Amino acid sequence: MITVTGATGNLGRVVLDDLLARIAPTEIVAAARTPGKLAGLGVEVRHGDYDDPASLRAAFAGSDVLLFVSGSDVTPGVRVRQHGNVVDAARAAGVGRVVYTSAVHSQDGPGFLADHGVTEDLLRDSGLVHTVLRNTFYAEALVNPGLAEVVAAGELTGADEGGRVNFATIADLGLAASRVLTDDGHAGATYELRGPLWTVPELAATVSEVADRPVAYRAVSADDLGPAGFVHRLIASGLFSEPSDDLEKLLGRPATPLRAAVEAVLVP
Repeated sequence: MITVTGATGNLGRVVLDDLLARIAPTEIVAAARTPGKLAGLGVEVRHGDYDDPASLRAAFAGSDVLLFVSGSDVTPGVRVRQHGNVVDAARAAGVGRVVYTSAVHSQDGPGFLADHGVTEDLLRDSGLVHTVLRNTFYAEALVNPGLAEVVAAGELTGADEGGRVNFATIADLGLAASRVLTDDGHAGATYELRGPLWTVPELAATVSEVADRPVAYRAVSADDLGPAGFVHRLIASGLFSEPSDDLEKLLGRPATPLRAAVEAVLVP
């Protein structure tokens, strides 16, 4: 049996939809803090709250493979505590293998990524058989329906300093996770999941081509971008500049290229 945590999130739903297309619904359990959001999904739904260890043990009971989606609360100390609860519950429930959605540079990146490194250490020390998926950031952070406003303005602003981006789509990362859940040969593996490299100026040029309207790139300061400045600072730091073909290997095809991602949000 495969249990999917974070089942109400974007990544979790991609995984569940793909599993439902490939294996029997009776072999799938969806675990969520708010199970009511998954009504009518067609699989067994269990309550699983990262802050409620008892609920996690019950949710994971009978699991051959567990998809452990990292918590979304990045308040210092919260995610480490919650992830410790998940690892302890998985061990108590006798889970056969844990697949954890970590992040790029979990071992050497900025402080907010350190929680992932701690969790990887917890899994290693637990004795649980596990697989680590070091996911890059979602391409949707930059490639989203908001690009329609960019087209209307004729300008895309950025504070990326020309840094390269290896973001991947939620769909690609979810499909890769689904394959790792169901295929053999992934026990003990760590995968660096990154998409094809591009830059924000290249994004502007691609948007212009797809929309068939002029879209210029203009460099600004990160402070001018408000909350989005956080991502641009990381790009400028070179955090997303490294390539990897692990995602392509798991998907069995190239990761979604920039133009296809832009077309998906701009072309009706």
